[in-house]
Amino acid sequence: MKEPKTLVEPLTIDQVRDLLGSMRRYRDLCLTYVMLLCGLRSQEALDLRLGDLDFDDHRIRVHGKGNKERAVPLPGLLVNLLRRYLRLERPQTCATDHAFVVLQGKHRGRPMTRAALRRVFRTRRQRPALTNANPHRLRHTFGTDMARSGVRLPILQRMMGHAYAETTLQYVNISLADVAAEFHRAVGVLEARYGAKGQP
Repeated sequence: MKEPKTLVEPLTIDQVRDLLGSMRRYRDLCLTYVMLLCGLRSQEALDLRLGDLDFDDHRIRVHGKGNKERAVPLPGLLVNLLRRYLRLERPQTCATDHAFVVLQGKHRGRPMTRAALRRVFRTRRQRPALTNANPHRLRHTFGTDMARSGVRLPILQRMMGHAYAETTLQYVNISLADVAAEFHRAVGVLEARYGAKGQP
C-alpha cells in the first residue's frame, strides 16, 4: 500500500521577498534565483560551470540526474546579477571553472559544497518568517509559480528535468484558494453562457 506523499508548501510572496532582501552577496542572490526562477536542484546549481552560462542567448546548460543535460531559459534579471557576481565577487584566480565558489577563508576560490549552501540558508531560517526556507522549497515554489502562471505540464516537466509527469505534479502545489479562484472564473463564464434570460 502506497503511503501518501507529504505536500511541500511553496514559499509565499512575502517569504520570498524577505529571503531575497536578506541576501548580502551577489553569489547568494544568484544561487537563490537559479533555483527560484529556473527550477534547478541545489546540486545542479552547484555543478554549474562558467561555460554553462550563455548570456548572449539567455540560457543555462544544466547537468541533471543520470548525466542528462537540459537547457533552461536565463531571465534577464539573473543575467545582470550573474555578471555583477562574476565581476565583483568571484575571485579572478580560481582554480576551478565552477560558477559558484567560496568567497572567503582558507577555501576561497574552491567550488561551493552542499554544506556551504545549507549554511547560507540556515542563517536566514533563524528569522521567524523563514523557518521553512531551504533550497528544495525554492524548487517547489518555482513549480507552483510556473503552474499558476499557466505553463503547461509537459513544458514544466522538461524545464525541471523530470522523466515522468507524475514527478512534476508532486512539485506543483496549487492551493485551495487557487482552485476556488479558477472555479469562480470558469463558472462566471458558464453562467453567462448558459444562464436563461428572464429568470426570476
